[in-house]
Amino acid sequence: MGGERSVTTRERIIQAAAELLADGGIDAVSTRAVAAAAGVQAPALYRLFGDKQGLLDAVTAHGFERYLAAKKTVAPSDDPVEDLRRGWDLHVEFGLTHPAFYVLMYGVPQPGRRPTAADDAYRLLVGILERVAAQGRLKVPVETAASIVHATNTGVTLSLISAQEKDLGVSTRTRDMVLASITTDELPPEDTTLSAHALALDSTLNGQSHPLTPAEAALLRDWLHRLATS
Repeated sequence: MGGERSVTTRERIIQAAAELLADGGIDAVSTRAVAAAAGVQAPALYRLFGDKQGLLDAVTAHGFERYLAAKKTVAPSDDPVEDLRRGWDLHVEFGLTHPAFYVLMYGVPQPGRRPTAADDAYRLLVGILERVAAQGRLKVPVETAASIVHATNTGVTLSLISAQEKDLGVSTRTRDMVLASITTDELPPEDTTLSAHALALDSTLNGQSHPLTPAEAALLRDWLHRLATS
């Protein structure tokens, strides 16, 4: 008869830090307060995380894991552009529901310390955009579109978190303007532009095996990107 897995000391410390962060913001997450809340001695905390920054890195990763878990509960639809809209709104909702986590995750630059879950979340966005490109509905290369959506979605969320009055209409209007700038309405195949064909082929090459060498594939993708932006 199996029971629930026991919580490790590391997990207990991260959970304690996460609760302090949610209740009091980043200033509440001191090593002394975390150790007391987790019921451990300070040496145990330093042994597991090195220093306060190591602990904050672990809490940041925990936040991204929660965010990623929420994202994965949403099943994709037949319309990837609509999935982009839903993804944008879920991103904003997560930030407003967990503001202290969100500011730690996205408001504090951490070069070289990006959690695996953060990369996984970004790949979910790229995957949706590749589906848009495969339908011939993307105006710019996938990588460019992903950077635009990520930057504006994050910026809007941080702005709303800091605002005294949360006007969600700002998010909706920004979302619609951004998506209109990088996507098109679905078109019949005979009306699809050269740019859309190039981006669709680029997306297909990126997601399937092919006989090209890496150098050949890179050259072809460069040509496709030039066609897409011509």
